[in-house]
Amino acid sequence: MIDTIDPVELSRALIRCPSVTPEDQGALGIVQESLENLGFTCHSLAFEEDGFPEVKNLYARIGTGAPNFCFAGHTDVVPVVDLGAWTHDPFAADIDEGRLYGRGSADMKSAVACFISASQRFLQSKGGDFNGSISLLITGDEEGDAVNGTVKVLDWLKQQGETLDTCLVGEPTNPETLGDMVKIGRRGSLNATITVHGSPGHTGYPHLADNPIPRLMKMLTRIIETPLDEGNEHFQATTIAISTFDVGNPTTNVIPGTAKATFNIRFNDMHTGDALRVWIKEQCDHIGGAYDLEITVSGESFLTPPGPLSDLIQGAVKEVTGKVPELSTTGGTSDARFIKDHCPVAEFGMAAKTMHKVDENVSVSDIGDLTEIYSKILDGYFSP
Repeated sequence: MIDTIDPVELSRALIRCPSVTPEDQGALGIVQESLENLGFTCHSLAFEEDGFPEVKNLYARIGTGAPNFCFAGHTDVVPVVDLGAWTHDPFAADIDEGRLYGRGSADMKSAVACFISASQRFLQSKGGDFNGSISLLITGDEEGDAVNGTVKVLDWLKQQGETLDTCLVGEPTNPETLGDMVKIGRRGSLNATITVHGSPGHTGYPHLADNPIPRLMKMLTRIIETPLDEGNEHFQATTIAISTFDVGNPTTNVIPGTAKATFNIRFNDMHTGDALRVWIKEQCDHIGGAYDLEITVSGESFLTPPGPLSDLIQGAVKEVTGKVPELSTTGGTSDARFIKDHCPVAEFGMAAKTMHKVDENVSVSDIGDLTEIYSKILDGYFSP
């Protein structure tokens, strides 16, 4: 007889692993052992690429038939940074006044534990016999470069002929309390760096120099002065935020030879990364002069239209919490941006208000409720 998995204690065990990206520190081993005890077949997958650290990942599946319902998540966490500001050791997994403290409690080790516990409940209720498969795709690279994590596991699955039919990502989607929000899409993210070249000189003789700063200012003004769009039914308006402006000039009487700025665009599904590349270059070319432009797109925008998957999640959340969660595309990026190319995907997890913060924590009762929500999602998905 397999012991009942307590999602709170499993969450605590995972939090006690200081798995700061790209380190694993035993976290995936705990997940694998828990799943193998339930009958899952597990594949430990380590990937590496020049210039990036090796990352451990895990794919586990029980069942061989379709449909394959996949839970995706991560066991890596962001650094602690200011340890002295924490009132609880970030890797001790203390429980204090009904709240579980620790790095990764919200983002997102508790959700991983909840889904494993929910899977056990589902399998026991079915006697291990159900039409379809349950799988878990757990990475150690979501908080890092996202090079040797989910995207490579998905490539491996394709090579193995493995198909995902539906995916639920356990990211902390609720702004304040459990039941607030389901993510059915995400904005795309583009980072651009403009380096304008001039020629240095004395500030007392500006006519003898070519000051790059005014041209860079004009480029940035042109880029941000007119909104790209006003948003649409499912997405807020595209935003542009300047994050750096640097000339590397320690003196007041020297005109620098170069000026550099970086900005980020969070774009909705009215744009693509390629189209924005063209648009940015057009704005810079309009000002002219010598410049370099570097652009990276970490993810395209996507939407899983409201329908069976979002209905299933909303219904389960309402049964447990009494609330109908909002369907949203707000926030940053997640590994759902890779999964959306393989199957319909939505996100629902813990409350997000303390993630990445000092004293990150979640409500112990929310862990129980999220486990129940995931159980009802599995029941509903595999019901006739």
